[in-house]
Amino acid sequence: MAAAAALAADEAERARGRRAALSFAAIAVVLGLPLWWRTTETYRAALPYADIAGLGRLPVSERRERGSGAGAAARADAAAAQFQLSVPVAVVFAPGSVPRDLPRPLPFRDVQEMEIPVNVRTSVMSCYEMLYRSTTAQEEAALDVATAQEADAALHLLQDTSLGSLTMYVVPETSPLLPQGINAYVGKHRSALVRAVGTLPALRSRLQQLTQVMSFTASSITAALSDRVPDGQPGPDARRNLKSSLGYEITFSLLNPDPKSHDVSWDIEDAVNRYVHPVLDKLSLVANFSVDSQILYYAVLGVTPRYDKESSSFLLSAHSLPHVINPVEARLGSSAASLYPVLNFLLYIPERSHSPLYIQDKDGAPVSTNAFHSPRWGGIVVYNVEAPAAPQASLPLHVDVDMVRVMEVFLAQLRLLFGLSREELPPEFLLESPGNEGLADWELDRLLWAHTVENIATVSTTLTSLAQLLDKIGNIVIKDDVASEVYRAVASAQSAMDKLATGHLHPAFQASKEAATSSERAFFDPSLLHLLYFPDDQKFAIYIPLFLPMAVPILLSLAKIIRETRQKKEPTKMD
Repeated sequence: MAAAAALAADEAERARGRRAALSFAAIAVVLGLPLWWRTTETYRAALPYADIAGLGRLPVSERRERGSGAGAAARADAAAAQFQLSVPVAVVFAPGSVPRDLPRPLPFRDVQEMEIPVNVRTSVMSCYEMLYRSTTAQEEAALDVATAQEADAALHLLQDTSLGSLTMYVVPETSPLLPQGINAYVGKHRSALVRAVGTLPALRSRLQQLTQVMSFTASSITAALSDRVPDGQPGPDARRNLKSSLGYEITFSLLNPDPKSHDVSWDIEDAVNRYVHPVLDKLSLVANFSVDSQILYYAVLGVTPRYDKESSSFLLSAHSLPHVINPVEARLGSSAASLYPVLNFLLYIPERSHSPLYIQDKDGAPVSTNAFHSPRWGGIVVYNVEAPAAPQASLPLHVDVDMVRVMEVFLAQLRLLFGLSREELPPEFLLESPGNEGLADWELDRLLWAHTVENIATVSTTLTSLAQLLDKIGNIVIKDDVASEVYRAVASAQSAMDKLATGHLHPAFQASKEAATSSERAFFDPSLLHLLYFPDDQKFAIYIPLFLPMAVPILLSLAKIIRETRQKKEPTKMD
């Protein structure tokens, strides 16, 4: 009896051991392993990968696909256009200017589409939504003036002044507003005067030239996309124009390498208020600007000019100009501390031993402005000081800089840097000078078209790079705030594209700026540094030494239970 009781007690003890081992194993597998996996996994908020992949890829035109059958739809899918740019254009006919072959009575609408090829795989569709109508009584009174300038000022108060919209006033062939030999006059605002022609196709050809100049051209859109799309080949404008940014810093610097000989005085504050601020006030819609100035003494160009005996002057050839900037830039010291692109405009007073100093172009001819500009950097003006009449004049010579002449050159260089150089037009087209404002309203619109397209392309490139990075490195944490910035960038970019397609330039530009800001915040978020997190192999290397001592007894107990269970089943099979 005692042996049986001892055997029963030993069996009960073994059963308790098996239950304890199974309980530990169950707790480790059912509770411990999921809890460890959950607490050590990398949190990655969901991102709109499909929307990012499809960002900027729009069908060429729904109207064209519906109207041209399956073949046209297939071609449209094969050659998708990233953007559709719509420009609302009002064509207003003055009395006696309506073409004879007008297809229907006024008013009526017409749509003219044109494809702008950027490269083999990318194109942009431009859509001009033309509204043909007659002049109102107020517009007729505004056209009844002596000059085109007066008409442009009077019509500006009556027309649609929304950004991106254009108004073309067709006047009779005998109208005194247009001088002899001038068929079109482009004013300072968003309107133009066009001389009437006998047929509608000829008028449309003339209007097409004007609308492209006053809105956007193939070169401006191609330059905006050249650095952002695959196979983009940047042209001269793309290499010269400043890229779109939320802000710019403008620095005017006076370089006086020989202060012992020249005591230079320049009224830069008054010049900036008179010439620069009117331009920047108009460009404030594009970006934020800050302006500062400085005087640098003993700052030389770093290139020794060549002395010319015939002219008794010193010359800087075109091939030596690129070597001028680097030594000077080291003295400026503004670009390193700036978050935005810095535009440098330098006024250089040659030292007495190298005066007078002139700049030559590639053909060896003297440059009329005696200045040159560097793409996306700024410009330099060489200001020669007249030699004193008396040979024994006391030094230093007092020099008062003619700021009018200098600022005219700086403003011309500023326009070139922003891509505001005017297109070559036929001689019968007359463009009004923008005056003190520095740029016309339609030139501002043209800049906004290009920057909006560039912003959207930049957002697409940034988000695509971010998606590829996160897909390649799986241990990077994607926080909710990063994901929200990505969603906001995608939504704003899509909104900007929708606004462009409907001809609303101002909200499209604002949405593109918001998209660019959100995409940059998401891409440069500090939490996306993958070195902050352990890769999977290091994670297992850390936790295995902790889990292995606990897992070995459990595994051995489970192995023992399985072995005892098999031993119990063997006698049963033999019986």
